[in-house]
Amino acid sequence: MVSQGDTVDSIAEEFNVTVERLTSVNQIVYPYRLAVGQALLILNEGETGGTGKEINVNGYAYPFIRDWTLRQTLPYLTDLSVFSYGFTYDGNLIYPQLSDQWMINLSKEYNTRPILTLTPFGPDGNFNNRLIHSVVTNSSYASNLINNLLTVMRQKGYVGVDIDFEYILGEDRDYFTEFVRNTTETMNDNGYTVSVALAPKTSADQRGLLYEGKDYRALGEAANSVLLMTYEWGYTYGPNMAVAPVNQVREVIEYGVTEIDREKINMGIPNYGYDWPLPYERGTTRAATIGNIEAVQIAIDNNAVIQYDQVAQSPFFRYFRGGTEHEVWFEDVRSLDAKFNLIDEFQLMGVGYWQIMQWFRPNWELLSYRFKIIKS
Repeated sequence: MVSQGDTVDSIAEEFNVTVERLTSVNQIVYPYRLAVGQALLILNEGETGGTGKEINVNGYAYPFIRDWTLRQTLPYLTDLSVFSYGFTYDGNLIYPQLSDQWMINLSKEYNTRPILTLTPFGPDGNFNNRLIHSVVTNSSYASNLINNLLTVMRQKGYVGVDIDFEYILGEDRDYFTEFVRNTTETMNDNGYTVSVALAPKTSADQRGLLYEGKDYRALGEAANSVLLMTYEWGYTYGPNMAVAPVNQVREVIEYGVTEIDREKINMGIPNYGYDWPLPYERGTTRAATIGNIEAVQIAIDNNAVIQYDQVAQSPFFRYFRGGTEHEVWFEDVRSLDAKFNLIDEFQLMGVGYWQIMQWFRPNWELLSYRFKIIKS
């Protein structure tokens, strides 16, 4: 952790690494400014690790991701989930606005599996449970959607489907499970896999629209794998707090492994942070989404001291801009390492990153140091 008066030269000398290695691994650019409280990853040249548990690593990306960013990230991914395909009320597929073929082709160059992500977005760009209801409760519409998926998989070269349906009506819970089961059977018969994204539940009877439509045990049996969406406790319209507090992530995993084979579970990790103007007012305050490198730069520019919440296992800081106080929560190598510990503790299948649109090298260096990443 950076202390007052530290420089890249003094830190490199203390830990016997080159300045070039230190700045490269941590994405520190000239003039090499540091924030007090900043966590750095110290790896010697040639120190690669990768001897730990074998894990599956998935990353979500939109088709407008920069070519450079995707190329940097693909060596660390088992799966690339392209976000996303939609569908109509009668089960016809809606393609992404931008071409996804280049992402499929590029992923295969890096021995990464391209995955088609299916989402029920309405015209307003939000999750639409009426769309879900229309398809999962009508066998003809469901079959149409599954057959359309199969056609696109064959035409474009996808090797798996990720079903990311949110805000499912409680009354549609069993219908949704049946849809996932039928999709999995069809895809498996044709050599493809199916994963399903699950809201972060801590009990079977958890109330709320985000949770009631997801049956952990049944979906864990129906799909080949699941992603626990263990992030967004702190979110755009919510109160200022850690995006993925480890204590709450742990609660979700502890429940998840009682319902689902742990070798099918991928833990969600956020690759971003939020900047809240204070004071927080429900229904009014909107946090800005920021990258993890950007968060440190904000701290540097505003002479803020980065602190670390020992319960949430997450870094944060406050600063003033234009007379308004701000609070920032983000991820660093300490918070990521705490999450990686859960993979080992619970012997999970792996991790899924939402999302990989911004390059955060310390994460990937640490991940590949601690684990052996499965490649196709």
